[in-house]
Amino acid sequence: MKDATLAQPILTVALSETFDLVANMAEASDPRVTLVRPDEVEDPGAVTCALAWRPADDAFDAFPNIKMVASIAAGVDSIMNCPSLPSGAVVTRVRDEEQARMMAGFAVWHVVHHHRRMGEYLDNQATGSWSRKFRADMSSQVPIGLLGFGLMGQHVAKALVALGYPVLAASRSGGASMDGVEIVSGPDAVSRVAGRARMLINLLPLTEQTQDVLNAELFATMPEGAVLIQLGRGEHMVEDDLLAALDSGHLAAASLDVFRQEPLPRDHVFWSHPRVVVTPHKASDTTRHEVLRQLADNYTALVSGQTPPGAVDRDAGY
Repeated sequence: MKDATLAQPILTVALSETFDLVANMAEASDPRVTLVRPDEVEDPGAVTCALAWRPADDAFDAFPNIKMVASIAAGVDSIMNCPSLPSGAVVTRVRDEEQARMMAGFAVWHVVHHHRRMGEYLDNQATGSWSRKFRADMSSQVPIGLLGFGLMGQHVAKALVALGYPVLAASRSGGASMDGVEIVSGPDAVSRVAGRARMLINLLPLTEQTQDVLNAELFATMPEGAVLIQLGRGEHMVEDDLLAALDSGHLAAASLDVFRQEPLPRDHVFWSHPRVVVTPHKASDTTRHEVLRQLADNYTALVSGQTPPGAVDRDAGY
């Protein structure tokens, strides 16, 4: 590359209100990236790249020449909602095939857990009860609904199809396709998929349009005895509506990996609810090295006049 910007490491400021990104990335390295805290920046005007996760509202005010903001994860909602995000900055997210496979394994585990009633077997083990009374439908009789059909959704779908589950996927664009997956598109795609799914897996990005999408109205459209597997963002779900659907018996169970308040308060009802499986936002992860590698690749593409491979559509929000 002849571009002078790339003749030296990319000076990247780490912006997070809740997380020390520099310390977190200490074990990783990429010779193309120099990661610094805001108070370590000598000339804020020289900073053209940021690595961010839940930045403070005014995080970008001190850095007027930011060209690119890289998320440390697949989600970008906290960056897109930051009031000081420069209007002309390109926002990128991590697109990691290995992370997507990790998500697929996690989602499939929960599908099998609920389909084969593993929770009841574990209860029986605790009491020394040898019970074989549970009968499970064949996989082909258990339609799985996916909300979101991006990289994560496609890997989850592929894994489910391999196990014989019928898969329906709600897709905003309807452009993607996959053998064994019925793509449902249009403004009512989410409710149409939910209405046919014995298990509903949420993998949607968080936008204005998807906030609170998992609500009483949607739960009412789901078949009686259906299961929710919530792997998107905590703000997707109205928690009281889920509790009502579970307590009424309309929904049989829920697996929840994300919550409106994280960490989940110790006295929250989800911890002790007999129909809820709680995990601490660990459905999938990416490596620190991969975060820095993709940041450098995306920035290199940007300053070379190309669209970064991890760029998000700022109008769509993902």
